[in-house]
Amino acid sequence: MNVRDTGRDRAGLLWVLPALGFYACFVLYPLTQTARYSLYDWNGIGEATWVGLRNYLTVLTDPTLRDSVVHALVLILFFTVIPVSISLLAVATMGRLRTGAFVSAARTVLFLPQIIPLVGAAIIWTWMYSDQGAVNQVLRAVGLSALARPWLADFGTALAAVGLIGSWVSTGFCFVLLMVGAGKIDPALYEAARLDGANAAQEFRHITLPALRNEIGVAATITTIAALSSFDIVYVSTGGGPGFSTMVPGVQIIRLAFTTGEVGLSSALAIVLLALVLAVVLPMQVSNRKARP
Repeated sequence: MNVRDTGRDRAGLLWVLPALGFYACFVLYPLTQTARYSLYDWNGIGEATWVGLRNYLTVLTDPTLRDSVVHALVLILFFTVIPVSISLLAVATMGRLRTGAFVSAARTVLFLPQIIPLVGAAIIWTWMYSDQGAVNQVLRAVGLSALARPWLADFGTALAAVGLIGSWVSTGFCFVLLMVGAGKIDPALYEAARLDGANAAQEFRHITLPALRNEIGVAATITTIAALSSFDIVYVSTGGGPGFSTMVPGVQIIRLAFTTGEVGLSSALAIVLLALVLAVVLPMQVSNRKARP
């Protein structure tokens, strides 16, 4: 390595140092402190008592805490599977229609959730889900009054209702990402496939889906993380209720730390959540990289 390369490396390091400093201050240090607090029984004010791994055992055995993790896993269906599927279908359909008023309107409707803050979306849907909200009014108007209910206050429907809010919000992001990816596909591939007699389903399976593999991987990764670490939508719409039927780790961590004063247990749940996110996302990333051409 010559003097010029050494000087370039030092200059690059100087540019990176401020960002590294902020990252260490606001990410790495809080993370190490959280891991340390998780080994203590502490209310955030008084003296802390060493308990070792007892907090982690409580997270894994306490039904309320364990169920909050299960709820986060269920939300992956709503935050990831449904939005990615809808977006793929929309992109494939619009790819065949190309232009027109319907395509422009559909793009606007699908993109709209992406520009609405999560808190605003939760508030809007809370109004719509209320007993006299738009959802129940539509059901009553079409003769399905028996299905009308306060969706967010019903133990049987609350989690699915919250999940559908996440589906609506995530669809905007997935659609934009997949639409950009679809724009990079050579139209000649579709023309050649049609000359060979391929139908829409075959075009989607053999051209669109393989070409969007990377975009699907990115969308699935980001929305899965959003599902596992969900907070805004759940906190605003239900607060984890009714009972604990929609409680997720993000809300539970805040409740334990600032309501019940169990900072050690809250920290242990946060570390478990971090481990869960890594356990779910890292295999997805590895699989996506292996699938790249």
